[in-house]
Amino acid sequence: MKTEIPGKIFMKGIGNCSNTDAGLLALRLGLAAVFLAHGIQKAMGFEMTVEMFAGLGLPEAVAAVVTAVEILAGLAMLLGVYVKYAGYAIAILMVGAIALIKADMGFFGGWEYDLVLLLNGLAVAWLGAGSCRLDVKEVG
Repeated sequence: MKTEIPGKIFMKGIGNCSNTDAGLLALRLGLAAVFLAHGIQKAMGFEMTVEMFAGLGLPEAVAAVVTAVEILAGLAMLLGVYVKYAGYAIAILMVGAIALIKADMGFFGGWEYDLVLLLNGLAVAWLGAGSCRLDVKEVG
């Protein structure tokens, strides 16, 4: 019997994940690692990030939004919360990266990795977090 604490976060099913749930966890952890690392890197060197975006003809606000989305989507994937929104956000970022930066580079050594991240983001958005996640449950 599981004890539920009102408004508290608890781990759901981590001890007995199915293969599907373990696969979704692995997919989420991979996305979390990539997007947290890139988002934190952008935030730590934000002046350089703004310069990079300016070189693409994009304003500082876009650099800030992309940085925040990378960090928040990475955290969501890590914790397994709001993964539908995080997955779609990741897909949108990757479409932007392919269209604005990598399209002229071709598939190999160009946008192949971005495509994989885009599709992984969509997979989690469509399939959900699985049972190996943190969950917020309101009781009562």
